Amino acid sequence: MMPTRRAVLGGGVALLGGAAGPGATAQLGVGDEVVRLWPGRPPGYRGAAIMRKAADQSKRPGHSDRWVTGIDEPAVVVRRPRRPNGSAALLVPGGGYGFLAYDNEGVEQAAWLNARGVTAFILLYRLPGEGWEKRELVPLQDAQRAMRVIRQQAARFGVDPERVAVLGFSAGGHLAGSLATRHGEAVYAPVDPADQLPARPDLAGLVYPVINLDAAITHAGSRDNLLGPNATREALRHASVEQRVGADTPPLFLVHAVDDDVVPVANSLALYDAALKAGRKGEMHLFDEGGHGFGVRLPKELPGSAWPGLFHAYGARKGVFRG
Repeated sequence: MMPTRRAVLGGGVALLGGAAGPGATAQLGVGDEVVRLWPGRPPGYRGAAIMRKAADQSKRPGHSDRWVTGIDEPAVVVRRPRRPNGSAALLVPGGGYGFLAYDNEGVEQAAWLNARGVTAFILLYRLPGEGWEKRELVPLQDAQRAMRVIRQQAARFGVDPERVAVLGFSAGGHLAGSLATRHGEAVYAPVDPADQLPARPDLAGLVYPVINLDAAITHAGSRDNLLGPNATREALRHASVEQRVGADTPPLFLVHAVDDDVVPVANSLALYDAALKAGRKGEMHLFDEGGHGFGVRLPKELPGSAWPGLFHAYGARKGVFRG
């Protein structure tokens, strides 16, 4: 999430139209395979007219930087490697719970994962302020369901259901962290046999993540978009990731730049401290430069550009990725 994400999204063109039924795929261009998450309408549908749009923020010719809104049909976009090794990662773009940074924190992340043999699933999750009931649960519903659909369809995707990571950025890091700490929470009624499968990721990578929603260190836009502007202290605490770390939290990998002026580095510090106190495995990398929303776009001369290799190496040590 770049600082300019504070800008209000304008109009756009339709992106990634609806796919076929749950578990089915549709080809939307070379390499694009979209899998719907829910049979019929997703939980919390209230009849609101929601239209999927994208606004391209790119200032570089030939390089898209689309911000997606209007997620009416939650889905995963599957990006398959040339030489798959059975490992998988669910990618969770950020955008302050107001849009999805689809290219920067989805497509570009899938590319380097694919180069390492990892099958990538870019999560198109619903935005809580677009007219859904129980807005505070809507993104987590989609994230849990995505992990279960990936595992149910693991043979078809060519992945090992016991080697599925999640990798989230900014507000997407909050969602990935919520999945890592609240995967067993019943946030929707089961709809089919996939919902009997675990939603726990085997590894959680959180890059410049929003973690705490109840202190001065929070990102106010993410907090208000998720919970609404008048959330209770109890709701803020319930949705703060560091408050939810437990014995079943998977290994955590944290990346943050100290000069991040959008989501303070104190968010990652709070989660790492909570993980240590709970006796959970974790690794954290802090860099003095990088700002916010850098994805894999940092210049090579900045040490923070090394984070994808560090994440992959950590996942290999934990048995999720192949070294």
